[in-house]
Amino acid sequence: MGVPPVPAYEQPADEQPAYRQPVDAAYEHAHQAAGGYGREHEPAADYGREHQPVTVYGHGQESAAVGYPAPAPVFDGAPAFDSAPPAPAHAPTVPAPPRPYEPTEHDTPLVPAEYSPTARDLPVLGEPSETAGERPERPGPLYVVGDVHGYLDELLAALRERGLVDGEGHWSAGSARLWFLGDFTDRGPDGIGVIELVMQLSAEAAAAGGYCRALMGNHELLLLGAHRFGDTPVNSAGGTASFLAAWRLNGGQPSDMDRLEDRHLTWISRLDAAHLTDGHLLVHSDTTAYLDYGSSIEEMNDAITGVLQRNDADECWDLFRKLTKRFAFRGDDGPDAAREILGVYGGQRVVHGHSPIPYLLGEAGGEVPQDGEERGHAVSGPMIYADSLAVAMDGGVTMEGRLLVAQLPLIG
Repeated sequence: MGVPPVPAYEQPADEQPAYRQPVDAAYEHAHQAAGGYGREHEPAADYGREHQPVTVYGHGQESAAVGYPAPAPVFDGAPAFDSAPPAPAHAPTVPAPPRPYEPTEHDTPLVPAEYSPTARDLPVLGEPSETAGERPERPGPLYVVGDVHGYLDELLAALRERGLVDGEGHWSAGSARLWFLGDFTDRGPDGIGVIELVMQLSAEAAAAGGYCRALMGNHELLLLGAHRFGDTPVNSAGGTASFLAAWRLNGGQPSDMDRLEDRHLTWISRLDAAHLTDGHLLVHSDTTAYLDYGSSIEEMNDAITGVLQRNDADECWDLFRKLTKRFAFRGDDGPDAAREILGVYGGQRVVHGHSPIPYLLGEAGGEVPQDGEERGHAVSGPMIYADSLAVAMDGGVTMEGRLLVAQLPLIG
């Protein structure tokens, strides 16, 4: 089985042919400034009442009667008192003896005969190890979101369809777990709005007992680089390039850059590159280049964070180029590549975004068919491939495809 040719997007400048669509003079100038770096084209609230026995105590001791004071004793050979003390005007009242104790008969019912327990009264039964405070938490359902690329309205519609947000765009999924696979900005109209929504859902989900988290995509690296380094030259295989020129050529939106705040930059720079949950290795890009940064997920995430913290333009550019690679799990060698990364980082399946499903199927570069031509593959959901070792989640929303939200595990 042959491997379809790699479309002209997100390729190193020295490997990529000229972009198929004309660009204006400003972009042509930016293309030259980028060292020939091509434009990528990817699209019961309480328990039962406990009846505590009530102990009825009787009068265990009888009160001593209070009598008159005894006369002083008379001893032989001793003079007697002149007189006894006077008697009180009124004799004190002697209390009545207590009622005798009557034990409860054994057959006396504790509740009326017609009583039947309700859910409120029933005890909560469980394993001995699941007593209060020790009952294990059962995680909620797991969902993943593919590339968003600034399409905020499409994202909200997809999340509502899955019951993850309400009509106002607030978290409504309780203990559910939601992972975004990266690429929030560029190409679409409201990348900053997408970041704001993910940050909001992260707080709301945590308050509801679930979580919403996100991974670093190559477009997050591109946005950070364009903001930090601008036109600073970086070493590129195709010559001199810059983050800002590459960002413009790859769908960077001026409105996103204008609205970018320090809190957005801090949030982006702290994103992990990969996560393992429920046997799924979650990453953004379908590449094994992650292995260049560590032999465990923790080591790799720390290494990538370290690159961003050191703030060296060339080192950040190298990271961006590596995480822009794609198609590692496609073709005859794809299953072996999937087994390699799973063997190092763990899991039974790699779940990724980055490469639109039409490209993975070998369709031509995402071109829009002319009138009367038959459209290519219509994306209806995630794609399971590479001997069922990989799941693609980029539905190609940037090319009239679909923004995908799916519950894991997928069957297939």
